[in-house]
Amino acid sequence: MKPDYYSRLNEYRNMWVLVFFDLPTETKTERKAASRFRKDLLDDGFTMFQFSIYLRFCASRENADVHTKRVKRVLPKQGKVGIMQITDKQFGMMEIFYAQKEIVKDTPGQQLELF
Repeated sequence: MKPDYYSRLNEYRNMWVLVFFDLPTETKTERKAASRFRKDLLDDGFTMFQFSIYLRFCASRENADVHTKRVKRVLPKQGKVGIMQITDKQFGMMEIFYAQKEIVKDTPGQQLELF
């Protein structure tokens, strides 16, 4: 098989989990719940993409499912939360702009997975 076969396969096997949310923050209790949710995402290895969008790289669909279930367990009682899984190939096709200038995306580093 060609050497690029495996890297192409990984583009479709590796996954990204994106969590989008819009949480109420009018009261102290609501702010605390929103902060707790963001902290839980960070503790599970998610990175802030925008203030209410967090993402996490996963080595497989099964691993992405594990992290999706973890997010579901810590959902706040109020607000809207969306969870989306996309392949690394799809994520790589995203165009990102800052002040009308395209940003060159950082490629994720090699992630070591310990069992």
